[in-house]
Amino acid sequence: MQVHIKDDKPFIDMMDDVLQQEGEKASWEHFQMAYTAAKETNIDTFTGLVAPGYLPHMTFHPHQLEASRRVVEEMNGRAILADEVGLGKTIEAGLVLKELMIRGLVKKVLLLVPASLVNQWVNELNSKFHIPAASQRKQYIWEHYDVIVSSIDLAKRSPHREIILEQDYDFVLIDEAHKLKNSQTKNYAFIQSLKKKYCLLLTATPVQNKLSDIYNLVSLLKPGYLGSYKQFKDTYGDDRRDAEEHHYLKELIRKVMVRNRREETGLQWTKRKVETIWIDFTEQERQVYENMQDSTSAAATFAKITLLRELCSSREAAYLSMKKMVEENPETGNTYLPVMKEIEKLPQHSKALKVVELIKAAPPGEKFIIFTEYRATQFYLQWTLKQHDISSVPFRGGFKAGKKDWMRELFEKHAQVLIATEAGGEGINLQFCSNMINYDLPWNPMRLEQRIGRIHRFGQKKDVQIFNFAVRNTLEAHILELLYKKINLFERVIGNLDHILAELQVSDVEKEIKRIFADSRSEGEIKVKLDNLTAVITETGEQLERDKLHG
Repeated sequence: MQVHIKDDKPFIDMMDDVLQQEGEKASWEHFQMAYTAAKETNIDTFTGLVAPGYLPHMTFHPHQLEASRRVVEEMNGRAILADEVGLGKTIEAGLVLKELMIRGLVKKVLLLVPASLVNQWVNELNSKFHIPAASQRKQYIWEHYDVIVSSIDLAKRSPHREIILEQDYDFVLIDEAHKLKNSQTKNYAFIQSLKKKYCLLLTATPVQNKLSDIYNLVSLLKPGYLGSYKQFKDTYGDDRRDAEEHHYLKELIRKVMVRNRREETGLQWTKRKVETIWIDFTEQERQVYENMQDSTSAAATFAKITLLRELCSSREAAYLSMKKMVEENPETGNTYLPVMKEIEKLPQHSKALKVVELIKAAPPGEKFIIFTEYRATQFYLQWTLKQHDISSVPFRGGFKAGKKDWMRELFEKHAQVLIATEAGGEGINLQFCSNMINYDLPWNPMRLEQRIGRIHRFGQKKDVQIFNFAVRNTLEAHILELLYKKINLFERVIGNLDHILAELQVSDVEKEIKRIFADSRSEGEIKVKLDNLTAVITETGEQLERDKLHG
């Protein structure tokens, strides 16, 4: 069969005319300019990082450069950054993002971080990495900005959720990613649904007590990488300790996770100086404490423990809790009302007066951060400090992001003291302060390390002074003496505590301690059980150290 081809001469002539003419931006001069620009920005190889050369004002530590290089070169931009607290995961993540943007691989970016850290992330990206990030608040800017920082709680709500799920993101980052360890939550499903090319998950605790934690995180990065959940569980079990026996699993995880520990960085850290401040109750306070112990003996164990802890913190904390209990259940009035009347007669709290004494004795200009477990104590401390002409600002989880930023700035530039609750202290960096008062000791050692990590981190130029307050012959004394001192938790960096607890299959020390108090019939029994717990934790830690030395 013969195919007849006919030239369309008018069309050919028209195309010839178009090709002979110069377009608006097709002159030789413009072409040379475009070629020169492309040549200058062209990266000949994909080995090594080019971003540090674009950031001469930044000083990166070797472990940060190596972590970023591994994520870009070996992990294809999908990784878990799991450095210990204070080693600079934010810096590593910013460097990875900058690298991918310079290489032209990333434009559309979404960062989901705790609400209290949104502004901090925006400021870091703009000021340190020259990445034009914007914070998403109530306005719908998802489609109009290339780099957006938001909280996951806002992003997952309608109408934001629907807009976000329509976007094609080049790069997604999740901070505090350990909160996604449960694959059955709405947050997990939302992150899984995002369209993303590159993805970073940031967490200091990638595995808390179950191997399924790491399986779920890895599945967000690379679905199917560790097989189906059933295959994974059948092969490796769900006990975290089993992972040590499976070298193949460890190698698989190593290919998607970077975890640096402080002792491995080779960096010189400022020291931690720890001092225990013992407080003696006045005779009147001691009488109230003992009466509360006796009168609440019929109350639920958890309620009794809580009230005794609160009385060690402030009159206000214990009083308000009992008042609420009576309002919710008037039948408890016979138990609590007599103690409440005794509390009303207390003139002040000995622990708060010791805080004033400590701060007044410090050199001029020394700043302090005080951590308390209770909102009522926070208010009381602020009032007490004001009575003694000591300037302070509060900081708590309920504050909106803008107010948190304002409080931090007031503390840095004006106030001498910042009084923080546990939730308020999440994620804030306070390297300009080197004194911490643990007014109320947490019963979970990991929370203690998070507190200390606010000031003992990169950028801290002074040795850190930690003051631990405890009232003699109370629950606080038991915890300080039998848990913290014997395990030496204050001096050591609790980088391997998560390993120790996993080895013991203890996922929550605080719950374990409460169980001991609840199940014990006497002070002596409590002491024996706490002694046993601390002895086992100490021995397990020493065994892990020996195992590490012998490979």
